[in-house]
Formats: sequence, C-alpha cells, structure tokens
Amino acid sequence: MTSTLENVTLPQQEAAEGARRAYELDRKHVFHSWSAQDLIDPMVISAAEGSHVWDGDGNKYLDFSSQLVNTNIGHQHPAVVSAIAAQATKLCTIAPSYVNDARSEAARLIAGRTPGELNKIFFTNGGADANEHAIRMARLHTGRHKVLSAYRSYHGGTQLAINVTGDPRRWPSDTASTGTVHFFPPYLYRTAFHSTTEEEESQRALEHLEQLISFEGPSTIAALILESIPGTAGIYVPPPGYLQGVRELCTRHGIVFIADEVMSGFGRTGTWFAVEHFDVVPDLLTFAKGVNSGYVPMGGVAISPEIAATFGKRVYPGGLTYSGHPLAAAAAVATINAMENEQIVQHAAAVGEKVIGPALRGFTERHRSVGEVRGKGVFWAIELVKDRKTREPLAPYGGSSPEMNQLVAACKSRGLLPFANFNRIHVVPPCNTSVEDTQKGLAVLDAVLDIADGFAA
Repeated sequence: MTSTLENVTLPQQEAAEGARRAYELDRKHVFHSWSAQDLIDPMVISAAEGSHVWDGDGNKYLDFSSQLVNTNIGHQHPAVVSAIAAQATKLCTIAPSYVNDARSEAARLIAGRTPGELNKIFFTNGGADANEHAIRMARLHTGRHKVLSAYRSYHGGTQLAINVTGDPRRWPSDTASTGTVHFFPPYLYRTAFHSTTEEEESQRALEHLEQLISFEGPSTIAALILESIPGTAGIYVPPPGYLQGVRELCTRHGIVFIADEVMSGFGRTGTWFAVEHFDVVPDLLTFAKGVNSGYVPMGGVAISPEIAATFGKRVYPGGLTYSGHPLAAAAAVATINAMENEQIVQHAAAVGEKVIGPALRGFTERHRSVGEVRGKGVFWAIELVKDRKTREPLAPYGGSSPEMNQLVAACKSRGLLPFANFNRIHVVPPCNTSVEDTQKGLAVLDAVLDIADGFAA
C-alpha cells in the first residue's frame, strides 16, 4: 500500500519509530482479549478520522468494522471531541451518588428515544455489565432466578453475561451454575425447525420457546434476554411476528423481557433502536457502544415504570464507581445531538436500503461463495459457504479457517478493515459513512469475493 497518513505533524521517521515502540511495548506488556497471546500480530493504529484509520506505517484503511461495531458516528467527530474536552475542564469525575448536569442530560436524551415508557436510566461502564444489572433487576423484581437466552447470541464477557451468551465463547467459562437456559431462535437459513418460509420459522420457533417455558416452569423464570437483531452471532433479522410473540409469552407468564441493544442500538439499523422495527416494547433495554460512539466507556439499562417502582422504597443492591461518568455522559450528549442534527439515523437507513442492500443482493447473484445476505441499515452479514446446496460454511461454527484468514488479509491489502466472524463478513461501517465510501468498501468486498468463489463448489 502506498497511501500515507494525512496531516502528520511529526516527521515520518519519528512517527514510524513511535509506532514501532508502541508495538514492542504492547507485545511485552499488554494482555489482549479473546486471543492466544503468542499467536497474534496486532496492527498499530496511529490515527483515525471519520470512516478511516491509519496504521503505524501511514497506510490508510476504510473502517468497515466500526471497530467493534461501536463507532457509530465515526472517528474523532469534532462535536464529541470538543464536548469531552469542555467537560474535562469543568468536571472530570464525580461519584454517582451526586447529581451532575452531563449525566442528567444524557439520561433525558436516552429516555426520549427509547420505546414506550422506559424513562429511568441506570448507567454502567459497558454492555456486559448493563446485561448483568438488567438480569439482577429482573430477578429482584420477580423473585425468580432462571434466565432464558438464545443460542447464537452474545451478551458480554463478564461471568453472568458470558453464561447467558449462546455462542462458543461461553464454553470455557460455563459451569452450568448461573441459572441460564438456552433456546433456539429463528434463523431460517440454518433452521432448527425444518422450516421453508419465514412464517413457518416464526411460528415453530415460538412453539419451541413456549414448550421450553412450560418444561422449565414459568414460575421459575425471571427474565428472557434477546438481542433485538443479533450482532456478532450473524445479524439474522427476526422474521415477522417473532418478537411480538416473545413479548406475549413474557407478559403471559410474568417474565421480564430484556432487549439487548448494545450493538444494534443508536442508529445502527436505521432506527434509534432495532426493536422499533418490530413494534415491541421490552421491560428493560440495555445499551452501550453507539450511545457515545465508544469515545468514553459507557453502557446502561433503560427501565420500565413497573420495575423502577420495585426499587422506589427498596434499595437496589448494585452500582459502579463510574456509573454515569461525566466524560462519558458528555460524550453521549454530544453524540446523540450530532446524530439528531446531522440526521445520521436517517442516513443509515437510506444507505442500507439504497446502497448496501442492493449491492449485497447483487453479490448473491455473482458469487457462488455467498450463501445468504441479510441486515438493515448499516448492519449486514454476508454468509460464506463452500457449497450453496449443502450450505457448508467456509469456516466452522466457533472458529476460523485458512480461507477466511485469506479473505481478511485480502481486504486489508486493499485498504479495507473488515469485521469477520466464523464464516461471515459483516458490513458494519459507521452510520454516517458517505455513500461514496460505502460504495468503495463494497467494491473491495466484491473483488475479495472473487477469491472466496475459488473455495466454493
């Protein structure tokens, strides 16, 4: 690659030496998540702006991953950077027991965009502890213990959240002692119910869930947690009627319905929250990532009046030192206002409908390695297979493959940072990525899929 970092203030040699030093110190001292430490070669990122990042050698990449699908308004948005700086000069930190204006305003803005009357906001440091606290609230509210969650899901890396998770990242930490029970969600492309239509898949998945509730004992189940549109697990959009059916089952049995919007929230699917696509109001809604585009760690739980009332005169036994941290809250305020002022949510919806969706559907016609594409807004997945008839994945469930590694390397060599998981490449650029940059990224993927076709029957 020949592109160089724009607007560099340090001499190129000095910048390169700084990148080398950062890499050496990283490999000596930093313990990386989800990694075998001796087998990784992490990329140095020296700068970022908008939808692009630059590595330590000055090479420029289009960020089609939004990092961990959290930089929803892109990198270094000037309004958010300015808000953090201004807050730092005013009040860097304060304990959560005190009122501060940034936290109060962030809560107001979030409550104004959640569905229904989810008007009380409990702030956390990220998505995993948001889900932990939502489950704790549900257990205390109902006096029950069990939690239902779906296979092919991800809810976080802390102990309860990882046990609620329904993908292989759970296995090393699963002691079967956290009161979690998993069920099959609808996923027509790899149906567990032998369905042939979305209507059949929705009906049969709901029948399965109803039977599981019956067998587990409704009076023992505190909560059911679902990603409104699952993210890392594959961006498989629930078929019509499914989430409404889940809502009805939870209401009928007094089960708290938790919508996990950590990845799908704040514009990612072309609405403020993905659950809006299905006209459903959960009892609790968890968020993180896009709430402030990941600029300062923040997550939270939006709480219904009924559950909030449980703790009106009863102490809620939980909290965090950095709950509603002023810098994170200021970043959230600036992010939400920027998304509103710049119509970023509407832009994400339009880009998904007019650019990404049509392009990916074209991929299915041109590339025999593409089994299925699916998504909404700027939240899409390309499912890659070795054989369309058998639907054998290009990488095994829970792992990667030399073929997928080659595709990721091909993306990077062409200046694209992809998001890949198992046998899928996800198309998840920032919500405000320009149409031109979106088309450039899609063109790279189109070329890389030519390589994938060589692996397919």
